[in-house]
Amino acid sequence: MNEAIRPGADIPLQAQEGPELSVIVPTFNERDNVTVLYRRLEATLANVAWEVVFVDDNSPDGTWDVVRALAQRDSRVRCIRRIGRRGLSGACIEGILASSAPYVAVIDADLQHDETQLPKMLLLLASDQADLVVGSRYIEGYKSEGFNKQRAGASALATEFARKMLRVEIADPMSGFFMIRRDRFEQLAPKLSVHGFKILLDVVATGHGSLRAVEVPYTFGARQHGESKLDSMVALDFLGLVLAKLTNDIVSLRFILFAMVGGIGLVVHLATLFIALQLFNAPFAEAQAAGAIVAMTSNFILNNFLTYRDQRLKGFALLRGLIAFYIVCSVGLLANVGVAFSVYDQEPIWWLAGMAGALMGVVWNYAMSGLFVWRKK
Repeated sequence: MNEAIRPGADIPLQAQEGPELSVIVPTFNERDNVTVLYRRLEATLANVAWEVVFVDDNSPDGTWDVVRALAQRDSRVRCIRRIGRRGLSGACIEGILASSAPYVAVIDADLQHDETQLPKMLLLLASDQADLVVGSRYIEGYKSEGFNKQRAGASALATEFARKMLRVEIADPMSGFFMIRRDRFEQLAPKLSVHGFKILLDVVATGHGSLRAVEVPYTFGARQHGESKLDSMVALDFLGLVLAKLTNDIVSLRFILFAMVGGIGLVVHLATLFIALQLFNAPFAEAQAAGAIVAMTSNFILNNFLTYRDQRLKGFALLRGLIAFYIVCSVGLLANVGVAFSVYDQEPIWWLAGMAGALMGVVWNYAMSGLFVWRKK
């Protein structure tokens, strides 16, 4: 009978101590960058025991294959290849929890973050001067070589909005370049969202001011290969995260995004109804049906690309999912009307009944969509 191995004096010590610093690098289509980043880390961290964990979302360009080749030559390199999951925040969380060092850094693979700041950031944590060190774009000493004015303006606006709404004290909670004590991260991890792109904002907001933070300036470099992974849905994604944190995570980020998409669908429905009635002189019943179909279709597309981006449907699964979404939303409409009538019978206030029905419809559609449309494999 095999016996469980218990830690004790009879287990020989390893010949080499574990890493002091784990560098987490989320990747998607970055095959031309990962080797360059690895060499930069090797040069910068020459006097540090380190490891790098690349978390790749099954890149079509085979980024994971390049990382595996690096790992064959250097045991400090590791690769986590995620299948059926997408999203920067989730990748960072998985990478950090899979690492082994007492200090962990997150850095992008696009070579725009300044890896030469890592030793300074590590010293601040190791000397117990901070729990969190942030590479900041909004303090003296920061330089930018690859941040266009449009993106810089949008980032500054989002940063100010997040700081005021969530009462975050640090200057750059939107930064993607930071280092944190793993014991503090472990405490916060169960409350973090695996969806979205702004992992640092989530960490700081979830910490409710308990993290001792220090910010250091750095030079934001120009992207050398590939394209930015931030798409047009990021603004909605960001707003959803802020709203989730305002509710103290009582309501999940995914549900908020689903409800926000539903709000957009309402506008689409009314616009389609107006066009059908005014421009095409369609009977109201037909115009209403057209509005419902167009709204459900737009909701499905937005949810597929935003709310469930980590489970995005493609090919034939997209058509099958759309049909299932039509069915789910049709039943949700019946639930909406039923609850509204029930509330109105008890308290004849039209807007209260309408809100109760709408909320029931959203909850039903969200729950059933997760079960029958975007099912986890």
